[in-house]
Amino acid sequence: MQRWYYSFNEAGADEAGRGCLAGPVTAAAVILPEDFENNILNDSKQMTEKQRNILREIIEKEAISYAVVHISPKQIDEINILNASILGMQKALNKLIVKPDFMIIDGNRFKAFNQIPFECMIKGDARFMRIAAASVLAKTYRDEYMSEIHQQFPQYNWKKNKGYPTKEHRDAIRKYGFSPYHRMTFQLLPSQLKFDF
Repeated sequence: MQRWYYSFNEAGADEAGRGCLAGPVTAAAVILPEDFENNILNDSKQMTEKQRNILREIIEKEAISYAVVHISPKQIDEINILNASILGMQKALNKLIVKPDFMIIDGNRFKAFNQIPFECMIKGDARFMRIAAASVLAKTYRDEYMSEIHQQFPQYNWKKNKGYPTKEHRDAIRKYGFSPYHRMTFQLLPSQLKFDF
């Protein structure tokens, strides 16, 4: 995995929760020291929960700057999930205490922001440490949030499925209906989500 791509104040950005039925999409931005090294750091989806939580502490301690932002289900419904993901990453980048000289973004879609040059990197979270670090923060902060709101609506078991469209989650929606934390626009896509209402 590459440590850096462009410059010392290069920020990596990524999001978590894009394919969920409930909860926010969470975005993170990270600037790591140029000499940052970690053999465990990888795409957050390829790591165990324990590894992610260990890495979160390390990243928060050693990062030059980092920021995490939640975009609510209501806003996702208003602007769609792609725009919400981009907005989340823009807001996280804007919250960085140190302004980046360059940004590397996971995926293939982003919008020019604050006149800072950027490049999109497909599967960047498995290739670049700064994006991987952002993916770890986005994932752990979102998982933590979903476990918290699980207490309000335990019937959906968000502490386990984190809002993703598992069979258990979809069955709970059929039985109990939608909560205030569900993204209502997903009701328009039953074939994609394998709903059988």
